[in-house]
Formats: sequence, structure tokens, C-alpha cells
Amino acid sequence: MKVKHVILYFVLFTVLQVSSQENLYVSFSIPANLKENANAIIRSNQLDITINAVDDMTVYEKRIITVLNKEGNSNIDAFVHYDNNVKIKTLEVLVFNQFGAVIKKVKKNDFKDVSAVDGGTLYSDSRVKYLEYTPISYPYTIEFVCEINTKNTAFIESFTPVNDYFVSVENSSYTISFPNDVTIRTKEKNLEGLDLSKESLQNKISYRVKNVEAIKPEQYSPALIDILPTVVFASNRFVYEGVSATADNWMSFGKWVYQDLLNDTSDLPESTINMIQNLVKDEENEIEKAKKVYQYVQDKTRYISVQVGIGGWKPFKASEVDKLSYGDCKALTNYTMSLLKAVGIESNFTLLFAGNSQRSMDENFASMRANHAILSIPNKGQTIWLECTSQKAPFGFIGDFTDDRDVLVVTPEGGSIQHTKKYTTEENLQIIKGSYSVSDNGDIDVKATVNSKGIQYDDKYLYESETERDLDVYYKKRWKYINGINISKMQLNNDKSAIEFIENISFVAPNYSKIVGDRMLLPVNALNRNTDIPDRYRDRKLPLKIKRGFKDVDEVEIKLPTGFAIESSPDNVVIENKFGSYKAEIIVKNDSTIFYKRELVINDGEYPKEDYETYREFYKEVNKYDNSKIALIKNQQ
Repeated sequence: MKVKHVILYFVLFTVLQVSSQENLYVSFSIPANLKENANAIIRSNQLDITINAVDDMTVYEKRIITVLNKEGNSNIDAFVHYDNNVKIKTLEVLVFNQFGAVIKKVKKNDFKDVSAVDGGTLYSDSRVKYLEYTPISYPYTIEFVCEINTKNTAFIESFTPVNDYFVSVENSSYTISFPNDVTIRTKEKNLEGLDLSKESLQNKISYRVKNVEAIKPEQYSPALIDILPTVVFASNRFVYEGVSATADNWMSFGKWVYQDLLNDTSDLPESTINMIQNLVKDEENEIEKAKKVYQYVQDKTRYISVQVGIGGWKPFKASEVDKLSYGDCKALTNYTMSLLKAVGIESNFTLLFAGNSQRSMDENFASMRANHAILSIPNKGQTIWLECTSQKAPFGFIGDFTDDRDVLVVTPEGGSIQHTKKYTTEENLQIIKGSYSVSDNGDIDVKATVNSKGIQYDDKYLYESETERDLDVYYKKRWKYINGINISKMQLNNDKSAIEFIENISFVAPNYSKIVGDRMLLPVNALNRNTDIPDRYRDRKLPLKIKRGFKDVDEVEIKLPTGFAIESSPDNVVIENKFGSYKAEIIVKNDSTIFYKRELVINDGEYPKEDYETYREFYKEVNKYDNSKIALIKNQQ
């Protein structure tokens, strides 16, 4: 009798286990809360990393994901990168319909196989195999299984259960196993509130999370990388392209980068050394010498990606760049550093995360993670940062691609975390000085000079190279609230020494003012009107973050139409709060001329989500006053 019970329980347990596994392929078994705001649901993601030795790592992944609609197709992520040092052992996909039946099988050789780099790359041995699948209906489920082996143990994949907006997670697990002679460090971020379990043993660390609901993007929120739940891993000993390293902090990591990746790459030809020394011989200080060297690099070289072997981190030698006149960010940075060294100027190779998100290197967690290289020049306590891939950027200007973030500065003594230039609200300045006249039928004739600095300079200076046709389109879009613009003058001046972009623009537009009987309604702000109001959220989830502050100052002279007088005008306004300020003033010079003055200041900062609606109301007020009108009445004869 007892034996029968044991058999019955065993059969029941097996059936329930199989049924539970099969449910992962059935779309209607997804919990309702995971469908909310989701385009795709990760039913199960199993990532197992095994460091077999300091130079041998195996990565196994099995992911089951249900796609609910067309927008979710991009979240399948059924791809694998490989090169001469990464071997694919297993790669396959099963596709299931909404009822859990297999409708397609894809083997390794059926995956598309292409170069893993874009047209800006001269050569790379990196390739990618990816699934090309066109669904016939929704929802459907993908099971992706992949296993690779690599001799590179420098990059250990993070545990990031959710990696995009509009994706929820039913189950996700991560396990890393390692030998006794390897120490694994971890850094946890944003794990609060998760259904999380973890285990840390002598040779194995594991994490598991369940039921993570989808995140919707919200305006003025932190970068996605800063809010996702993540666990980052790094080994104290690793091998990269046959080069061994021991590093458990930024000092030792930077020393390895300098000694093993940079130390033999500054081999300029003697003729180039003589040339560059002669080029700067008449300059009396180091900064002027550095400016000439930087301009020489901009004139001589161009950016193009070159990724071969260790090229992911080790730059091409300076002699190769000197001969070929091209290179990627690492090569051009190293070349500039070598030229500066030849004229006696100290500079340092710098690694960072580039991009508008302002992602920082983690000051307290050293790991081999970065996507860009720039150059830093110590200058009496005020570091000068150089973007060596740009042929147009002014000396010492980095813009929003690399500003205001922690970076790794590499020196012969080791690495140190430093912070790049932060462009303050006052520095991000735009000044408009202009005038316009209004005809008696409501047409306007406008002349304006726009001077931009800081990040506002960064937004515009590349327009110097645009065609006249493209500029015409740009300005009509910029002043989209004025219909029928006909631009008669577009004179642009990129003052690289002062780092200012100056635009002299003239245009006419018909029917700018609305005429009703004897009255004319004149929108006073013609040149810098705010038209955007932040989106409304009934239940905002994310904090408010204003990445970069700015300041706009406008002074415009307005010539009123002949035969009209001011009947009424808006009151002067001053609004001040923690987000910034807004001031607008109308000054009557005489019966035919008025001055319009406006100042808008937006401060950067991070605020709790509860402040968002107040910030939105501030912008609504700005929008309202920017659309204020003066009422003119025709003089009675």
C-alpha cells in the first residue's frame, strides 16, 4: 500500500512539474500583472557562467520569451556574438504558438551570420549570428538556447533581469561558478522591492528573481541603465586576448591598461617628432602648443573603427595612425597623446561610457567596462578634456557625449576615477538679440542674431557644415509656430576659439498677426517661443531628472505697424522656483517701438517623482506667457 502511494505521489509530482514547464510556452498562462504595459514577457531566463580556469569561460543561456505584439519583436534578443576567441558550442531556437505547440525549429546553421560592426568600421573579426523570424500571429513564444566558450575572462556578463522598457519578467536566474584561485566581486544596484533570492558559496554565486513588472518610459527620468535592477560581476584575475591581469581596484586596473595595452604604442617616427616639435616651437606656453597639436590631428586624421584581436581595448600603434591617417577612438587618442609627449606635454589616456545618458564608471567597483576613449591634460588643477575623434570640436570642448560623468584616467602609476567637465546652467547660454517690424496687414520682417555657448553650442555648431537647403528646413522647423517663413539670410559663424556659435538670420512671414476689424492681435514672442509641455502622468513611477540646465536671454525690438496704437499688453511676469525662473517684460519706447525682454532659466537636478507635476505646471506657465499677445487698435482719422 505504501509503495503504491509513493508511486502515485511520484507520478503526480512529475505531471505537475511537466505541466508547469509547459505553461511557460502557453501564452494564456501569463499572470495579468505581467501583461500590463508589456510588449514582451520573459517567461524564464537561465544564465549560467562557468569560469573553468583564469583563461577559460563557458556561458550557457536558455531564455523563453513570449511576444505579445509587433513592438515586442525587438526584445527577442536571439543572437550571439563571436570572433576568433569566442566559439559557439550550441545555438538553437524553438518557436511556439499561443497554445504551446512548436511551429518552427531553427538550428545553428539557419541563423543569419553577418559582421557585427557597421559601415564605419574598416575591419573587424567580430561577427554575430541572429534569428531572422517573421511571426504569422501574436502572441508567440521563443525558446533560445546558446552556449559559448571563450579564452577571454575579462568580461563577465551582468545579471540584468530586465533590460528594456515594456518588458516584464516571470522568472530569471543567474549562476556563476569559479575555481578556488579566482575571486569574484559583485556590486548590486536597484534590487529593492524585488522578489529576490540569492546564495553565495565558496565557488558559486547565484541570484533568482520573480514577477518583475514592466517599466514604462517617462519624460525627464533617469537613464534606463540607472534604474534597472542589476548585479555586476568582476574577477580579480582574468585574461584578455592572451594578456593576463590581476586587478581588484581602479589603481591596479589602470596600471594593467598602461603597462600591457598602452606602453608599447607611442612609437612615432623620428621625422614626425621633428615635424611636430617644429610646429609648436614659437608657442610660449603648453596650452597653445597643445592647441596646435590638436588642430594638427584634426586636420590630418579621420575616425574609422578598426577592431582586430585585442583591438577592442588596445590601440593601434601611433606609427600606424601616423602612416594611415585614420583610427578609432583608442588609436586617435593614443596618437594625440604620443604627439603631445613629443613636445613635452603630459596627457593621459581616459576610458569612459560615452553617450547622452551621462553614465559614470563606478568609483567603487573596478571592472573592464567602457565604450569610448578620450584624452585628459592636467592643467594646474583644471583638467582639459579632448575628444580626439572629432574633426570639428573646439580644443577643450567635449559636449554632451562625454560631459559630467566619472571616467577612468590611466597614468603610469595606475588608474584613478575623475569627473569630466560639467557645463553649468549659466554656461549653457543662448542670447538672442533681434528686431522685427510688423506691417499694417500683419506681415513681419525679422532680423536676429543668436549666440550659443556650452551645451547649446554643442546642439548647433555642426550646422555650419549643412547645405543651404537643409538649413532652410531646419530654421523653418525651429520656428514652426510661424507659417510661411521665407528666409533671406543665413550667416553662420563657428568661433572655435571662444567656443561660441553665432547665427545671423533674416526672414519674412505673412499674416503673422491676426486682424479682426480695427484691431490686430500681435504675438509678442516671435523668436524663442516654448511650444512643448512635458507629458502628463496620472501615476508617475520614476523620479524627475533634469540632466542639463540652460539659460535663454532674449532682447527684441518690435516696430509696430503704421497707424496702430497699443490698446492693451500683457503684464510683466516673474516666476521663480527650484526648477528655474522665467521673466518677461515689455517696455514701450515710443508710440511705434517696443522692447520685449525674456529670460528662461532651467536648473539641472534630481527630484522625487512627486515634484514632476509642479515642474510640468511651470512649463505650462512658460508656454502660456510665451504665447501672450499685444492688442493693437487702428488710429481713428
